[in-house]
Amino acid sequence: MRRAEIITALLMAGLSIYLMVKSAELPIGWIPGEGPGGGFWPFWLAAFMLGSIIWVIVNWFRRKSPPSQSEEPYLDAYGMKMFLLVGGGITGMIALVDIIGMHLAAAVFLIYYIRFLGGHSWKVTLGVALPTPVVTFLFFDIALRKFLPTGFMDPLYIPLYDFFL
Repeated sequence: MRRAEIITALLMAGLSIYLMVKSAELPIGWIPGEGPGGGFWPFWLAAFMLGSIIWVIVNWFRRKSPPSQSEEPYLDAYGMKMFLLVGGGITGMIALVDIIGMHLAAAVFLIYYIRFLGGHSWKVTLGVALPTPVVTFLFFDIALRKFLPTGFMDPLYIPLYDFFL
């Protein structure tokens, strides 16, 4: 646990610094008459995240947090199995996005996760997985007009776009 805490903290610190650098490509201060610049929120959120991570690192050196005092392994056999099953499922879902689109890939992932990993009934599984593509389509593509990838299913979406937009 001790080693996992410091490795995670250092990786998150690196991510925070990267986000701050990329956000600083846009104005990070207040623009008179307009408000905050385009990089304002991401920069300052990443800066606060970095400050929190520095505090985690300080507590790690001082051995003040429970993980910094523990010499137990980070993942036992069951934890590693679940990490691989869930991580593999997410990797599969990401791979399916280019093929069947985000909406249907999310439904496939939910079926895998709820039914096969969670052991729930088909009624519960389909009750969650089937409305998901419809709700995400209506919310993102129609209401927000943020079009999610449709993959090779794109021709099926054209009539929907014509109807709703």
